[in-house]
Amino acid sequence: MDHHKRDFSVNDRLLRICGLAAIIGGIATLAAVVLLGLIHLFTNLFFFGTFSIEDRSPALNTLGHWVIAIPVIGGLIVGMMARFGSEKIRGHGIPEAIEAILFGKSRMSPKVAILKPLSSGIVIGSGGPFGAEGPIIMTGGALGSLIAQCIDVTAAERKTLLVAGAAAGMTAVFGTPVAAVLLAVELLLFEWRPRSFLPVALACAVAGFARAAVFGTGALFPLDTQAPQMISLLSCLAAGLLSGALASGLSAALYKLEDLFHKLPIHWMWWPAIGAVFVGIGGYVEPRALGVGYDVIGDLLHQHIAIQVALSILAVKAVIWVVALASGTSGGVLAPLLMLGAGLGTVLGAILPGHDAALWPLVCMAATLGATLGAPLTAIVFAFGLTHDANALLPLLAATLVAHGFATVVMKRSIMTEKIARRGYHIYREYGVDPLERHHVDEVMTRDVLTIDAATPLSDVLAKHFGPHQMHRAYPVVRDGVLVGMLDRTALATMAHAEFSSIGEALDRLQPAAPAFALPGEPCRLAATRLAVHELERLPVVADKASLRLVGIVSRSDLVKPARAHFDEEHRRERFRGFRRAPALRKH
Repeated sequence: MDHHKRDFSVNDRLLRICGLAAIIGGIATLAAVVLLGLIHLFTNLFFFGTFSIEDRSPALNTLGHWVIAIPVIGGLIVGMMARFGSEKIRGHGIPEAIEAILFGKSRMSPKVAILKPLSSGIVIGSGGPFGAEGPIIMTGGALGSLIAQCIDVTAAERKTLLVAGAAAGMTAVFGTPVAAVLLAVELLLFEWRPRSFLPVALACAVAGFARAAVFGTGALFPLDTQAPQMISLLSCLAAGLLSGALASGLSAALYKLEDLFHKLPIHWMWWPAIGAVFVGIGGYVEPRALGVGYDVIGDLLHQHIAIQVALSILAVKAVIWVVALASGTSGGVLAPLLMLGAGLGTVLGAILPGHDAALWPLVCMAATLGATLGAPLTAIVFAFGLTHDANALLPLLAATLVAHGFATVVMKRSIMTEKIARRGYHIYREYGVDPLERHHVDEVMTRDVLTIDAATPLSDVLAKHFGPHQMHRAYPVVRDGVLVGMLDRTALATMAHAEFSSIGEALDRLQPAAPAFALPGEPCRLAATRLAVHELERLPVVADKASLRLVGIVSRSDLVKPARAHFDEEHRRERFRGFRRAPALRKH
C-alpha cells in the first residue's frame, strides 16, 4: 500500500491561517455594520435632511422635482473620490476583487478599505439602485488583504485571507454563510483545496454567528411555498430559459452602454454624475426604484405588489441600474438582480402551471442571479438562505441550472469577467484536477538510472558520458548509492580549469549546496515546478531526505505521460463492444 499518497495535500500552516481568517470574519462583520450604517446615514441626510442611521426608504421622500438632483450630487462626490482618492472604488466590487486575486497577488490598498464603503454609502444613500453586497465584498476583501500584508504569508495565503474577508462580509449583510462559501468557491478562490476552503468557511461561520448577535436570526425574506408537482418541471424549464435570456440581455446592455460612456469627450470623473441624472429621473417617476430595494424584493416575493405596479418599478429599476453601473459608479449587483428576477417571476406566476404563484418570483430571482454571475450553486443556496423555503429547493435547482446553461451557451463571459477582459486579462473559469496532481513521481520516474560514480576522473567522465555518444543532458553522480549532485556539460566546463582527482571532489568543492531532488511520494506537479525553478532537464529521485539514496530519475519527458493519458480521456471516443449475444444452448 502507498502510505505516502493522500486525498489532499498537507499544509502545516493551515491552523495559523484559519486563526487569522476567524479574526478577519469578525472584522468583516463590523465593516458590514459600518457600511449599512453609512447607507442609512446618507439616505437620511440626502432625502430627509436628518442626521440618523434609521432604516428609511428613499421612496418616502417629499422632495418633488428636487429628487432628480440628489443622485447627481452623490455621483459628483463619488466621481471626485475616485479621481483624487482611488480609481479602484469604481465598479461593483467583485470583478475588482477577482482582478486583485489573479493579477495583483491579492494586494489591496488601505484607500480601498476606507473609500469603498464610504463611496458606496454615498451612492446608495443618494438613491443609487445598488445593493450593499458588492461593496462589502470589496471592503471585506481589502481588510483581509491588508491584514495579510502585515504578516509573513505567501501570495496564496494572502488570497485565502482576502477571500475570507470578502465572503464573511457577504455573510454579514445577508445572513447566508453557506452561499457565501459557495460564492468564494465559484468566483474567487479558483481552486478547491482545504488550505483555502477551510479558512474561508471558518470566516463565514464566525461572521454568521456575529451577524446573529447584531441583527438577530431568521431569514431576510421568510417564505413557505407548496411542495412542487410534476408539471412544475416544465414550468421550471420555461422560467430558467427566460431568466437566462434576461441575464444575458442585462449583461449585453450594460457593456454596450459602458462603451458609449467611453466615447464621451469628458473625463470619467463626470460619468457617475451623468448616469445619476437618469437615476434621478427614474426615481421621480417611480420612487421605489431608488436605493437598495430590499423592501421591494420582499413585497415581490410575498405578492404584495400588483403586476402592473411591479412592471413599472422593474422597468425603471432595470434602466437606471444599467445606466448607473455603466457610468462607473460604486455599487453592487446582487440586490438589483434579485429584484429584477423576482419581477420576472411575478409576471410568470400568473401563467405558469403546477405550483402556487409565490414560488416563481423566488425561482426566477435565483435563476437570473446564477446566470448573470455564472455561479449557479451560489444562487440556489443563496435563495434558500434568504427564505428558508425547503420546498423551493428542487424548482430552484432545475430553473437555475437551465438559466446557467442558457447563459453559458449565449455569453462568452459573465458580467463579472467581462470587465476584467476589457482590461486585457482573460479568465478561464473552468478548472479540474491537474493530471500532474493526480500522479506521483514514483509512477512516472525511470528506475534504471545511468549514473556516474563519484570516484571517476574528470577525463573519463568527459570521454564516456559527454562524448559523441552522449545519451542524456545530465547524469546523477553517486557515492555508494548516495546522491552527490547532478552533472551536465555546463558544470563540467567549470571544472575543466581546476585540478580535481575525481568528479565527486569537484562537485563537493564547486557545488557545496544540496542538489535539487524529488521524492517518490511527491506529486508530479511539484517535480515539474522544481524543474522549472532550477532550470533543469532531469531531476534525481531519492528515497528520503536523510539518506539521499538514489532510486530513480524523472525528466521533463516523463512528466508528459500524465498529460497524454488525460488527453486520451478527453478526446478519444470509444464504444464498448464487449456485450454479445450468448450462443444458444444445444438441445440433446
